[in-house]
Amino acid sequence: MSTTTETEIPLRQRVAENPQPALIWAAIGAVLIGAELGAILQVVGAVAGVVVNLIPGDPGASAVQSLQAAFDAIPTLISRDVIPNQGYWNGTGYENTFLGLSPAVAWAIRVAVVYAYAFAVLAWAWNGYKRFRRHYRRVDWTPRDDVVNRFRGHSWGKFGLIIVITFVVMAVFAPTLGPTTMEQNILQPYDYEVSYWSEDTQSVETVLVGEANLGSGSQGAGDENVAPLTYDDFGRFHPFGTATNGKDLFTQVVFGARISLTIAVVAMGIAGLIGLALAMITAYYKGLADLATVLVSDSIQALPVIMVLILMLVIFQNTWVRELYDGAVLIILIFSIVYWPFIWRSIRGPALQVSEQDWIDAAKSFGQTPTQVMRKHMAPYVFSYMLIYASLSLGGIIISVAGLSYLGLGITAPTPEWGRLIANGQQYVASPSWHISLVPGLLITLVVTGLNAFGDGIRDAIDPQADTGDEAAATGGGA
Repeated sequence: MSTTTETEIPLRQRVAENPQPALIWAAIGAVLIGAELGAILQVVGAVAGVVVNLIPGDPGASAVQSLQAAFDAIPTLISRDVIPNQGYWNGTGYENTFLGLSPAVAWAIRVAVVYAYAFAVLAWAWNGYKRFRRHYRRVDWTPRDDVVNRFRGHSWGKFGLIIVITFVVMAVFAPTLGPTTMEQNILQPYDYEVSYWSEDTQSVETVLVGEANLGSGSQGAGDENVAPLTYDDFGRFHPFGTATNGKDLFTQVVFGARISLTIAVVAMGIAGLIGLALAMITAYYKGLADLATVLVSDSIQALPVIMVLILMLVIFQNTWVRELYDGAVLIILIFSIVYWPFIWRSIRGPALQVSEQDWIDAAKSFGQTPTQVMRKHMAPYVFSYMLIYASLSLGGIIISVAGLSYLGLGITAPTPEWGRLIANGQQYVASPSWHISLVPGLLITLVVTGLNAFGDGIRDAIDPQADTGDEAAATGGGA
């Protein structure tokens, strides 16, 4: 008689016994992924380029460039080439735009398609989770079901989730969402030309993008302003208007979202790993290890965060680290160093609590190493608490990055950043060029609110007895 029970059947065998739900889900996924395979490979190439650039001497740079060129040639469903909007009026109709539509309509269609695709992917992922629960999970119920159900009933958390998804899609698909490209309009405007209909000559003429930008700046009233949802004198559509230098504001906003999201996620990820590792070590060994970590964390937390950020950026102002990706790498490192004590404090209590449980003693008695005990039996319990605090801290990092750029200490030009956009348009707030500061300012407020709402939803779903994030952090720090 076999001793293998139904709950011990591996997932592969369960899928083999009932393959239809998995095959249908996989087929839908293949269609969705295939539609954007070129874009996915382009991201892989971009990541490879980042890694190569961080290595002294740039070994293999030519090979990576060739790989990126090959990936760029792969067509994708959601691309500027499939739904182009950078056309011009020839006197009788639009040329080089999607179906001959106006640039504004063509751009709006592309934005709608991008978000429709993104939500289709999310729906596919959610459907896969439900199929797993219905057809392949070993048990009918797990504690995760209650977490999911509580979040689904959390209106404030769902509002935050929608804002976060919108923000993430904006950052991920920034090259596609912009009415123009970053290279053409921001980084290398004098290397490209734009065609437009001249009312004076009644013919199509060309001009360098850089020269067109000089004639399209928003610096006050009258002819010195290109408002949101309008065209400039060269027939270019600007959803958010133009900045003071005539560059498209929407393009700068979406690429600024990518910079802000990257810094926040990477910095919090590094700080989370450091805090989680130290929480495991201090909870397992206690004594001197815990005391040393308390002293170090208290020393860092005693300093004002914004002052530490400003001081470190000034110290490294003229170093090679400051030049890496326009200062993004240095900012990530500083945020990681500043934020790990807060994460460690928030999960120290739960880590100490789980270290005293009977199953930890049982694991030790069975000969498992300290690393195995911390990784298998302690970290999974503490991870949810770390996730709560990390989700509530992302908005603070985004505000801090914007504040540093506002002061001229954050991301350096020409890389777009929301704080620098606000600073550039500050003097025009009371003029018709109000959009330069107001649009990115509203977006920062909305995104931070959404992240906090999403964090509240996660906290209430994982730990329904917690009233506030501060209470959870205080419990962890005071244990």
